[in-house]
Amino acid sequence: MEFETVIYEVENKIATITLNRPDNLNAFNAQMALDLKEVTDAAYEDSTIRCVILTGAGRGFSAGADLNEPIDTSSGPDAVEKGLLEGYKPIFMNIINMPKPVISAVNGPAAGIGFAFAMACDLTVMSEEAYLLSVFSNIGLVPDGGANWLLTKTVGYKLAYQMAIEAEKIPASRCLELGLANKVVPSENLLSETKAWATKLSQRSPQALSQTKKIMRMADDSSYEEIFSVEAKIQNQLIGSPDNMEAVMAFFQKRPPKFQD
Repeated sequence: MEFETVIYEVENKIATITLNRPDNLNAFNAQMALDLKEVTDAAYEDSTIRCVILTGAGRGFSAGADLNEPIDTSSGPDAVEKGLLEGYKPIFMNIINMPKPVISAVNGPAAGIGFAFAMACDLTVMSEEAYLLSVFSNIGLVPDGGANWLLTKTVGYKLAYQMAIEAEKIPASRCLELGLANKVVPSENLLSETKAWATKLSQRSPQALSQTKKIMRMADDSSYEEIFSVEAKIQNQLIGSPDNMEAVMAFFQKRPPKFQD
């Protein structure tokens, strides 16, 4: 699959999606939104893919929206709202609902809606020089791409609000402390270490990874009792499944399990 603004590669059951407008620090234009929707659709629907990596070409992850691209007002006074709901939200929902882990490999600045994309992924690896930046207040706007929800859920209201309105860089080391990143690695090792982690995850039970993601995503908006019931229902479905039986047999035979697609 070839795209104008995104590179899509699949190798060893791992899909790597690379935002590819390096001369613009991978700033989002309309074409990139279209391309990213198509590749996340493809990764979502391909059951042979066990893990997805989202990264950026060149010096950074993404500078956010391309401010040099004029807003198309032909759709009326709510053009920006429509653009976010119809253009960007389906991509975020693909990432959030993807039945496999999605890892953001942040290789430099992740600002604006790029910040939101980095946070929306299930796991995040950052290079030592990378940083997150909610830049919106600098230009009189509010965070979008679900960034208000994502940031508040991770660090709490007071700190999230401070980060949003002060619009200061959050370096990788601080992101690790706050739980905004899982790992921080040297820049030259970012993609190799992310792919190594993705490879390890891809060797684990696909149903365990996908169903755990599903339950934990639900946990943000559910009570303890509701999640307990969901766990019980899903566990009942998984007990005795091929993945479960293979993992139990492998345990007793002292060998790595071999899960089917």
